[in-house]
Amino acid sequence: MRKKTLETLEQSAAQAVRRNPTQQRSRERQERILTVATQLIADKGCDQLKMSEIAEHSGISIGSLYQYFPDKSSVIRTLAERYNAESRRCITQAMEAVEDAQGLQVAYVQLLDLYYEIVMATPVMRDIWSGMQADKQLLRLELEESRVAGALLAQAMHRVYPDIDEQQVQASAFLIWHLGEATIRLAVTCAPEEGRALVEAFKRMSLRQIMEPVLD
Repeated sequence: MRKKTLETLEQSAAQAVRRNPTQQRSRERQERILTVATQLIADKGCDQLKMSEIAEHSGISIGSLYQYFPDKSSVIRTLAERYNAESRRCITQAMEAVEDAQGLQVAYVQLLDLYYEIVMATPVMRDIWSGMQADKQLLRLELEESRVAGALLAQAMHRVYPDIDEQQVQASAFLIWHLGEATIRLAVTCAPEEGRALVEAFKRMSLRQIMEPVLD
């Protein structure tokens, strides 16, 4: 399952999105643009990404490129949304299967491990993250994804602990997920041994809150 998920995420950056072209040729062009953008980001980072280079490597005019993506932020946003959509699918699938405390712990731990493996195996995701930090609109997108993932975790926690205060569990789950993403980003910038240790430390800290919530 993990291998399949890794392959899906690696492929997702090369699939289209700014608009919904109806003609096959337009769809193929969109795919080519995103594939080129992904490679340029992987090679140079988001800061050095230029629309003129995307157009040149895609074999189209700059005017044609702007018909699909009006600026660099829209390219980065599209790629981020693709990764987010696949991540959301994995989280939804894992959390919807939770029925008890043991299942909650297993699902959460597996998701953290999988997320870390995916980011380690897909370096371009780190560059996309970096590019999002300098754009307020993209930062809002990132925050919204944390809210969505946190809400999915909160729903699972509430099924396991039905007496817990709903607002409390929502706040806790949102914070846990957002800090988890920050931990993964830190971990992948460190040496593998230290990075894994950071993930494990966060896992222990967050599991105490998830598995032992304060009940009214």
